[in-house]
Amino acid sequence: MNPLLSGREILIVEDETILRKRLVRFLEDEGGLCSAFTTFEEGKNALTSLSFDFALIDVHLPDGLGLDLLDFSSGVSVVIMTADGGWETAVEAMRRGAADYIAKPFELPEIPLVLGRCASTKRQDRKRQHREHQIASGDSGSGVFFGMSLEALKGQLDKIIAADSRLTGRLPPVLIEGETGTGKSTLARWLHASGPRRSEELVVVNCAALPENLAESELFGHEKGSFTDAKEKRIGLFEAADGGTLFLDEIASLSSPLQAKVLVAVEEGKIRRVGGSSEISIDARLIVASNRDLEELSKSGEFREDLYHRLNLLRVVAPPLRERKEDIVSLVEHLAAGLAARYQLDRISISDTGKNQLLSYDWPGNVRELSHELERALILGEAEDLEFPSLSGHSNMEVLDSKDDWLNPLWEFPEEGISLEDAINRLIHKALDSAGGNVSKAARLLGVQRDYIRYRLKKEP
Repeated sequence: MNPLLSGREILIVEDETILRKRLVRFLEDEGGLCSAFTTFEEGKNALTSLSFDFALIDVHLPDGLGLDLLDFSSGVSVVIMTADGGWETAVEAMRRGAADYIAKPFELPEIPLVLGRCASTKRQDRKRQHREHQIASGDSGSGVFFGMSLEALKGQLDKIIAADSRLTGRLPPVLIEGETGTGKSTLARWLHASGPRRSEELVVVNCAALPENLAESELFGHEKGSFTDAKEKRIGLFEAADGGTLFLDEIASLSSPLQAKVLVAVEEGKIRRVGGSSEISIDARLIVASNRDLEELSKSGEFREDLYHRLNLLRVVAPPLRERKEDIVSLVEHLAAGLAARYQLDRISISDTGKNQLLSYDWPGNVRELSHELERALILGEAEDLEFPSLSGHSNMEVLDSKDDWLNPLWEFPEEGISLEDAINRLIHKALDSAGGNVSKAARLLGVQRDYIRYRLKKEP
C-alpha cells in the first residue's frame, strides 16, 4: 500500500487492453481507486462528470487525441503516456497543462514516482496560493527572543524538538496557549524551523479568519461538484502540509463538526474531502494555538473535550509581557535590530527616559503592541535615543498625584539621576518586609511572578 496513492481517484484512458488492465491492477494494489476507459469520448465524459486526483492518458486514442482531454482536466494532475521518442508530443503536452509525461514502454513501478512528482507540484502550488494570500493580508512572522524569563519555556521546546528527532513517523501535536499578542505564531514558526521538518513547508492558518461556510473546504479540500462553486477538485491545507507542519491559530474558532474532523486527522492521519467518499492518508505535524483556555472551554462545552485531551499532550504557555518586565529592554533592542535593517538604519537606540517609559507600562497588547509602539516611535521620532511619549498618559505612574500614590509627590529627580535597578530592588525589599518575608505575598503586592522576585534577589551583589 502506497500512502501517496491510498484513497486517490485515478483515471486511466488507454485503448491497449493489456496495459490498461496491468495499470488498474497495479495501482489498486497500491491503494488507488481506478476508473479505466478506452476512448476519447469516455475520457471526456469522466473528466466532466467525475472528480479525479490523477489521470494517465494515452496520446493516441481510437476517436481522438489524448492531448485534447487536457481541455477538460482542470484541477486534475494529468500524466500523458507517449511512445518512446515522442519528445515533441511531450513538450506540447506540458505546454497545454499536463503535469508530467512518461514514455512507453515503461515499468509499472515508475508510475508512483511520476505521480509523486505531480502530487508534490500540486502541494507546492496550493501552499504558494495560501502564502500569497497571507502576504496580501499582511501576515508575517519574526524571530523569537528568548530572554531570561523564557528559559523554562525554551527548555520545554528543546525537549519537544529532541523527542521529534527520535521519531521516524508522525509527530505528536503541540498546543500553544497565551494571551493575544504574546507571540504564539512566532513560537510555532520557531518550533517548525528548529525541528526535523525544517526543510518542508509550514502552512499557517488563522482559523478565526476562515468564513464558516468555507472553512471545511479550506482545511480538508473538496471534490468537484461538491457544492455550487466547486468547479474543480481542490486539495485542502492538511494535504498541502503533508510531510511538513500545519499551524492552526485560534483553533477554538472552529465549529464542533470541524473539530471532530481535526481529531480524526490527528489520531488516524486521515482526512476526507468535502463531497468525497474515500479517506486520504496525510502526515502533517499539527501545531495549534489559542488565546483562550481550552480546558475551560472544554468543560463549558465550547470546545470538544476529546480533541482538547488529544492536543494537550504537549502544551506550552506563552506568558504575557507584564510578567516579563526584566526582559522588556532586551526584547526592544532585539526588535530594534530587525527594524534597523528594514528601514536601512545603522542603529536604533533607546534613551534612559524611553526605557523608563517602557518599563512603567503594562502592555495589555503584549509583544505585538510593543513591536508596533517601537515602530511608531521610530517613524515619528529619532532613531537615536528613542522615547515613547504616547505611553506617558497610560503608564503605571499616571496616578502620581493621587492620595494613594506610593511616591512622595514632592520628590524630584536629582541632576545626576537615579538607578532604576536600585529603585526596583528597594521596592522588592519593601514588599518583602510588608509580607513578612513571604515571597508569594510580596509578588502579589507588586503584581509580578514569584520567579521574578527570586531572579532579582539573585542578581543583587
